[in-house]
Amino acid sequence: MDKTIPLLPCVSINETLDFYCSLGFEVTYQQKAPNVYAALAFEQVELHFFVLKGLVPKENYSTCYVLTDRVDELYERFTGGLRAALGKLPSRGWPRVNPLKNLRSGVRQFIVIDPSGNYVRIGQPIAAPTNGLAEGPLEGPKLGRALETAMMFADSKDDPESAVRVLDRALALGEEVPVALRFRALVLRADLAVRLGADEQAGTLLSEVDKIGSAAGDEVADERRRVRDLREQLLDRVNQT
Repeated sequence: MDKTIPLLPCVSINETLDFYCSLGFEVTYQQKAPNVYAALAFEQVELHFFVLKGLVPKENYSTCYVLTDRVDELYERFTGGLRAALGKLPSRGWPRVNPLKNLRSGVRQFIVIDPSGNYVRIGQPIAAPTNGLAEGPLEGPKLGRALETAMMFADSKDDPESAVRVLDRALALGEEVPVALRFRALVLRADLAVRLGADEQAGTLLSEVDKIGSAAGDEVADERRRVRDLREQLLDRVNQT
């Protein structure tokens, strides 16, 4: 049997092990000399880590991809573990877990971003995408194309400022679009506001989301879950002040 195991850099091996163990991984190997190294496993998934001196999480471009046939289950387990460990789901910085979404590439995925800035993408091929962004050519409303670009900036490039510029330009056009599409766009815009610390603006956007929520239908289940997460994050910030 052939097998590939990613070797990812980290700032601190102990911090890395604590993080992944909170998600449900187990330490299968650890050494302190001649170099700091550790191996983790979660069922059939193996990740190995080594300490890289001078590593800056924001400048770390290391990544790997985990293919699964139960992405929703893993998302719930990993976010549940992180919430239990930290008492909340972080919306920015490191570590965090980005939202579960259907992508135009034909996969349903989320991204685990560890304390050292490694991106562990976890995805499942989907035969019948359910969120209009994942099927068909790049046609239709400008808001749909802008939403796809903004998601890429926000989740894959960790550039919420660029995502905001793209999405705000499209929303300002005021074009007539399906309610579900506008719902998704407003939820992402609220998400970006939370990531950037614009809590008052996020609250206003979530109020707009509430106004059209009943008409958005069942195809925005992921976004409805994200709304609940965003409200939880905003409430947590209020309680900390």
